[in-house]
Amino acid sequence: MLFVIVNWIYLAVTSFLLGTAFAKFVRRVLGWEMKSATETMFYGLIWATVYAQVFSLFGGVGALANGILLAACIVIALVWKKTIKSALVQSIKTSGRAHSAVVLILVLIWAYCASRGYMHYDSDLYHAQSIRWIEEYGVAPGLGNIHVRFAYNSSFFALSALYSMKFLGGQSLHAVNGFLALLLSVEVLKAFRVKRFCLSDFARLGAFYYLTVLYRDIVAPASDYAVMCVVFFIIIRWLVHLEQKEHSVAPYALLCVAGVYAVTLKLTAGCILLLVLKPAISLIKEKKGKEIAVYIAMGLLVLAPWVIRTALISGYLLYPFPALDVLTVDWKIPVEAAARDAAEIKTWGRGLNDAALVNMPVTEWFPNWFSTMLPMLGKLFLLADFVCVAVFFGILVSTIIRHGKNKGEAREWDGLLVLACMLLSFEFWLFSAPLLRYGYAYVLLVIVLTAGILYRKVKIPAAAERLFAVLVFAFLAVKAVTFARYAWSVSDEPYYIAQQEYGTYELDSFEVNDVRFYYPVSGDRVGYEAFPAIPLKKEILFRGESLEDGFCGR
Repeated sequence: MLFVIVNWIYLAVTSFLLGTAFAKFVRRVLGWEMKSATETMFYGLIWATVYAQVFSLFGGVGALANGILLAACIVIALVWKKTIKSALVQSIKTSGRAHSAVVLILVLIWAYCASRGYMHYDSDLYHAQSIRWIEEYGVAPGLGNIHVRFAYNSSFFALSALYSMKFLGGQSLHAVNGFLALLLSVEVLKAFRVKRFCLSDFARLGAFYYLTVLYRDIVAPASDYAVMCVVFFIIIRWLVHLEQKEHSVAPYALLCVAGVYAVTLKLTAGCILLLVLKPAISLIKEKKGKEIAVYIAMGLLVLAPWVIRTALISGYLLYPFPALDVLTVDWKIPVEAAARDAAEIKTWGRGLNDAALVNMPVTEWFPNWFSTMLPMLGKLFLLADFVCVAVFFGILVSTIIRHGKNKGEAREWDGLLVLACMLLSFEFWLFSAPLLRYGYAYVLLVIVLTAGILYRKVKIPAAAERLFAVLVFAFLAVKAVTFARYAWSVSDEPYYIAQQEYGTYELDSFEVNDVRFYYPVSGDRVGYEAFPAIPLKKEILFRGESLEDGFCGR
């Protein structure tokens, strides 16, 4: 727990300083001032991820990568020390003692959760090994040929490797998910500082619920959790800027760049890019070609290292999408293997567990999936989502009619764009690989945003608002008791100093080119310590003499 907090201090300082440098660039080039400390830190994390991925193209992401990062942050601190000091003082003043105390409590709660808990199955299957490959070698061509899941290449693993600090104490920390949850929690906390709920506060309530189901699992470096936290953060900040009547296009365009970042975390976030319609239309109307070029360049800068890493690891620009087969390289994963992997992802999410059933009609797989793959609350959420689809179209038609009579408001269209984006994300999730953890943010945001839009349209009696507030605090009390019980149940675990390690398994080994590969005696999980490790013994074809040279496809 102590090591997690120390790790977070380093993470917070470096991300804030990187974000400050980026904010200075935004102010100078785009003329918009970034005032939110959490938003500044969020953009710092994005650029730290980009940096980690670029560095991985040239070698392992470890001591040298952190040394360069630290040197850059020291320069930033010296160049803009007055600005940084002023921003910190202003943040402390505006926060107040009570808010600061709650934030400190949140730090302790999330550090406790990130120090112990349930290590996700996939983390010991391939997350840990993916991170270690980045720590040790950065990237190896054709890595997906020894385990196809390495080819999923979430940018989150590069960020995790950058902040794992294995070179310091020998343990590879996996605390970035916990930091993202903490950052989102601080943003959620703002919902309780207003007298009347805004649409962003409804989004915060959805994020709060997500965090209450996440704390047992946050110890794992799973990209599913990271991308859900990022999606929630983007939507909340987007709505905050709308409510603050931010007329500059910059905050919205920058959040679209953050949307590109979400895609590099997990491809399922792709539909969030529908938000680009708002800033794009505005920029095109005003003929701001220079700004358009700047935003496109930012998006490409975020995307490029991830695409390059994917191409090196798998031989495809996007994996697993064998239709985008444009590269001719000897390390390419065979097309049939990529297609089978894509089918397995879909069928696994649908509860079929047989890649041959990938084309089963929705009318056949949906009933079984609904009854067996969703918890009771998940079923209720899904039914509520279906109702929200109908409500959305009703509101849309109503808005179009009133807009035709010159009574439509831009704010209404902005709210509907966000809801439409989440509905499209929900639909994509539902008909691709609908495992709940892959799409929790979309499932929840559709419901809370629909409720928030209706709340704005209907005059709610004061008594009803008070009742809603009572229900919210009752929910908080229930969740607090649930968490207290969980915290007590794991309080005897010895993780108050160091963080819980990855899992350990009985492994066997075999040699290829004088390199020892490990594989499990039973099951398919291998953990972190044994390296390189794969889920089963198989033929491995080296491209050269060493691991750095990578592996050939069949």
